[in-house]
Amino acid sequence: MPAKIHRIKLLEFERDELETIRDQKRGKTASAMAAVALLLSDEGLHGPALKDLEIREITGLSIRTIERLRERCCEVGPLDALQRKPRATPGREIKITGEVKARITQLACSKPPAGHARWTLRLMASHLVELEVIESISHQSVGTVLKKVHLSHGGRCAGASGPGKTPPS
Repeated sequence: MPAKIHRIKLLEFERDELETIRDQKRGKTASAMAAVALLLSDEGLHGPALKDLEIREITGLSIRTIERLRERCCEVGPLDALQRKPRATPGREIKITGEVKARITQLACSKPPAGHARWTLRLMASHLVELEVIESISHQSVGTVLKKVHLSHGGRCAGASGPGKTPPS
């Protein structure tokens, strides 16, 4: 077993905060287990300074998780180490807004263009781009939007209303 690279010595107020988190969380939540792991790996005056194998047996966390937790504790502090790390890259921008969904629904309820018996997903996607409703969209995305509004893209009853309830007999 290699020697610990990141060693932590908790201050008294940090230990108190971690003990509060440990006691407040019910069951084996991730933050409670992380707080316990940090308390057990504390090499300060009041800490037991257990080895990673002993911490693993008590908390059920993997050795690598304990090492990453200690490393994060050294970087940002023990209380911030319990929080999720913010994303380095932002999430994808949402292209399909409510307006685009409404236009897809409107298009599905309209008559298909000349030469076509009904709207296909690919035809709708290309038509939306031609109308400059959206810069680009895949046929799968069109299908997903239609599925979410309970709309058939080419059935006999291609109305915008959802499926109705069966009347009682």
